[in-house]
Amino acid sequence: MTRSSTPTLVVVGAGVKAVAVAAKAAVLREMDIAVPRIVAVERTAVAANWRADGGWTDGQHRLGTSPEKDVGFPYRSSLVPRRNAELDERMTRYSWQSYLIGTNQFAEWVDRGRPAPTHKKWSQYLRWVADNVDMNVIFGEVQRISVDSGANGQRWAVHTADQCVDGDGLMITGPGQPERSILPGNPRVLSIAEFWHRAAQCELIAAERVAVIGGGESAASMLNELFRHRVSTITVISPQVTLFTRGEGFFENTLFSDPTGWTGLTLDERRDALTRTDRGVFSARVQEALLSDDRIRHLRGRVAHAVARDGRIRLTLSTNQGAERLETVHGFDLVIDGSGADSAWFIPLLGQDALDLLEIGLGGPLTADALQDAIGYDLAVTNVTPKLFLPALSGLTQGPGFPNLSCLGLLSDRILGADIGAGTEPDDTADRATRRSDEHQPVR
Repeated sequence: MTRSSTPTLVVVGAGVKAVAVAAKAAVLREMDIAVPRIVAVERTAVAANWRADGGWTDGQHRLGTSPEKDVGFPYRSSLVPRRNAELDERMTRYSWQSYLIGTNQFAEWVDRGRPAPTHKKWSQYLRWVADNVDMNVIFGEVQRISVDSGANGQRWAVHTADQCVDGDGLMITGPGQPERSILPGNPRVLSIAEFWHRAAQCELIAAERVAVIGGGESAASMLNELFRHRVSTITVISPQVTLFTRGEGFFENTLFSDPTGWTGLTLDERRDALTRTDRGVFSARVQEALLSDDRIRHLRGRVAHAVARDGRIRLTLSTNQGAERLETVHGFDLVIDGSGADSAWFIPLLGQDALDLLEIGLGGPLTADALQDAIGYDLAVTNVTPKLFLPALSGLTQGPGFPNLSCLGLLSDRILGADIGAGTEPDDTADRATRRSDEHQPVR
């Protein structure tokens, strides 16, 4: 057994975070800086969640974040002493503006007032970056994640239906699967994917009473789409006391792009900031549309139970009234389950060895809250080796920009600056991740 000269970082999901890390790694490699080999394992396509076939959008809605917050933003690298300015300059070759220039769209975009791109256009940008850095993507749905033990330590093993990809580090991205709903298979209850599939097919919804479950951006995007459909009333169900508007001023935005002072805040201060700016809130643009539409109502509560009865879907809502819990029942003709992404969607995929590894590192049961509290500076779970990077769960401990699009350049710095080590491999074989990925051409 000999030590592999280059460690491998396996990324589950070929979305925006995977593209950002692959781009930064490619630039560092050009600068003769040692970086891990990046291998992404993707179910369908690069940037699929920004397209209609990904299930999270119809591709025609506008990006809520400024497109200038691209894969290198905020271009304030700290990985290479005395060469960070060079690194940032090289990264601008993969910026949003460079994409527009390279595809002859820059002048038109400027002349139109720099509009927010559609989700589909954003996916085209990400695919352009992935193509230009020869991002290594293995296509297959992850079915199990385990830990393999070798002579020189442990490595992650990501299993699809027909192959296994080994890595010295593992990064898990993505919001999970949009097909879930409170009543699967019932035609009067739509999952996020089912709703956007109908929207993409230009199939108008006709119903008297429609309920949308969720108070975050997934629900907000669907409300924005519902305005054009033939519905009489739209009731938004969320646990918040009202539908809050996301803070989008300079000071709020700075928290996302510059997390320097984040760890100096108390946990209560951090939670309050997240509540005001990121979790369970609607963008100002969506709120403005809500104000002009008198079909919108709000019900406070969490859905405790759902049942189909007499041609309707009856939802039991649970709310806290002081020290007591109150339950009420409401009937709807159509329910859209937009309760949002699940940042811990991957836990059911973990094998017993991986579960044991994480529970030992956490010092207790594996839960989303426990993982969230344990995310360190490098966006990995502390006290766990090999490294497990969970940027979607890093907002509370490291800053609100890391789980989303607001500081992708800093995210790639944190992850590529981590020491993920290198595993072992037999003398007469190549690294399994490399061998298997060689069967696929770089994404085009």
